[in-house]
Amino acid sequence: MTRKLLERLEAQAKGLEYELKSTLPEEIRKAASLGDLSENAEYESALERQRLLQTQLRSLKNRIAEIAVIDTERLPRDKVAYGAQVNLLDLDEDKEIVYRIVLPEDADIKLGRISMASPIGKSLLGHSVGDEIRVNVPSGFKNYEILEILAYADSAQEL
Repeated sequence: MTRKLLERLEAQAKGLEYELKSTLPEEIRKAASLGDLSENAEYESALERQRLLQTQLRSLKNRIAEIAVIDTERLPRDKVAYGAQVNLLDLDEDKEIVYRIVLPEDADIKLGRISMASPIGKSLLGHSVGDEIRVNVPSGFKNYEILEILAYADSAQEL
């Protein structure tokens, strides 16, 4: 999971770098050639786009650095943590649900991947099999029991 996410984020960073180094300088040159820079909306727009892309690139590179240091070998195997597949019993509806705890960039509820920053993800982190969890979700409260935890190493198929 982490490797694929890093690859995707690095590809985004390369796209931003390409735009900053190749596409945008040409736009700025063209806009500058239109005349008085103090009243040149195209020039101001291009410079604003450049600042925005630089900020996005810095943020993306910082996130890549944060993710790159995740040591999946050190994640707990007996508690809910990043990458774990968690089999839950929805106590309110008496049905089983399976979630994988992922980083926010990988969350996709349709695929059963929930962010560790989401209300359910936060509530599950650090809990063990048999624990009952009450989660405050936008629609009210949900009650779950953890039936099984497959740690990152046990459940790490590519998503």
